[in-house]
Amino acid sequence: MIKTDILIIGAGPTGLFAVFEAGLLKLKCHLIDALPQPGGQCSEIYPKKPIYDIPGFPEVLAGDLVTNLMEQIKPFDPGFTLGDRAETLEKQDDGSFIVTTSRGVKHYAPVVVIAGGLGSFEPRKPPIPVISNYEDKGVAYIIRDPEVYRDKTVVIAGGGDSALDWSIFLSGVAREVSLVHRRNDFRGALDSVEKVEELSKIGKINLITGAEVVDLKGEDHLEAVVIRHSGEASHEEVKTVDHFIPLFGLSPKLGPIGDWGLEIEKNAIKVDNSYDYQTNIPGVYAIGDVNTYPGKLKLILCGFHEAAIMCQSAYQRIFPEKRYVMKYTTVSGIDGFDGSRKEAKREVVKSIN
Repeated sequence: MIKTDILIIGAGPTGLFAVFEAGLLKLKCHLIDALPQPGGQCSEIYPKKPIYDIPGFPEVLAGDLVTNLMEQIKPFDPGFTLGDRAETLEKQDDGSFIVTTSRGVKHYAPVVVIAGGLGSFEPRKPPIPVISNYEDKGVAYIIRDPEVYRDKTVVIAGGGDSALDWSIFLSGVAREVSLVHRRNDFRGALDSVEKVEELSKIGKINLITGAEVVDLKGEDHLEAVVIRHSGEASHEEVKTVDHFIPLFGLSPKLGPIGDWGLEIEKNAIKVDNSYDYQTNIPGVYAIGDVNTYPGKLKLILCGFHEAAIMCQSAYQRIFPEKRYVMKYTTVSGIDGFDGSRKEAKREVVKSIN
């Protein structure tokens, strides 16, 4: 059995930063995530996309943010159970918890923190009967490595930000990019729509509106898509392609966590934001996009704030007899569990007699 001070379910940015805040309080953390690597959606879905609202970073790629967070928490030596999903929560007589994963790994902790972002998520797939036959054989719902599409012919379907942004990005990577959308207007940011229209005019993106992909062709690998055009001149065309990427968004699900007796509101976990982001189960907290409360903003920077507040409450729960006096890292420095220490250089002031 794995034992730790704080068990964090979800290794996205919020969960990772919670490790840092806990480490400042000398609390050891272990993280569980169904994905095979830390970083959550930032690593899995959009590692190459820039984020503009992280304090101190005018622009940072999502993947680089995860890399920086992993470096930041390195002194606190967190444990990871990756590629495994938290299945059950059992409260013990002393108020502590045992969380068991889908592979049967048991984790013991006095505090459990759910930082699972949107929970488990799966892509929304277009209603094409044969699409599953081509998954990982030319069909993908998430772009992990843009280099896969270099000098290839790519068809992207969708009308939101993700479809627009990736069409723009891949126009500089792929040999040919087509964007297919069933409507004539898009739901994405205006500047992205304008950029796609501009690239369409100069032949960098083949913009196909009022149409949708209705069938796929190919033997062992995707070879072509069938596009049905609507309107008065309704017809179908077969387009030879190497890759088809339908980007219709993700369908979030809490998964087994939804059966833990937590108070749920609109697929999110209700917490007490006036104090410490604790759920209706004492000792179980929820931070980041997975929680909800009046005025909630689903931003990474808000998750960071919630992580800091939560850790203070967790410390008091674990050590009710101790009084923690908060010190700024600029004054106290950082003492890692590995014996390392970071501190500001102290200026030597010499007095003049």
